[in-house]
Amino acid sequence: MIIKIYTDGACRGNPGPGGWGAWLCYDGHEKEIYGGEQHTTNNRMELTAAIEALNALKRQCKVELTTDSVYVKSGITEWMPKWKQKNWQRKGNQPIKNIDLWQKLDAAAEAHDITWLWVKGHSGHEGNERADQLANKGIDEMLS
Repeated sequence: MIIKIYTDGACRGNPGPGGWGAWLCYDGHEKEIYGGEQHTTNNRMELTAAIEALNALKRQCKVELTTDSVYVKSGITEWMPKWKQKNWQRKGNQPIKNIDLWQKLDAAAEAHDITWLWVKGHSGHEGNERADQLANKGIDEMLS
């Protein structure tokens, strides 16, 4: 069986208050998780959503993780292997933005067999819309 995970991050201002959300689905079961931070960026919330979702899994799993973030999908599937070869450096030995979260995502992903999928945000995709609602709930509850 495959666990389907839908993640999203949101920010009101960039930087500003932000939230992350994830909807996990497996064999008729569902789990919603979300949270927020006072001062962050949209990219940090997108990464946090994926990290928290993967860390919510209790054992090694086969996962389809869907994100609307090209940053997250390209980062984990294309850029990260190169960064790791260069001891977590970009071209010209430039520092990687959000390296703390990229390293957490790398560690969280290591235990699982993950297919990374991208979907256009705010296009009516049920999983993405639900994850977006959770990310905004994370902001709303943090601010209230």
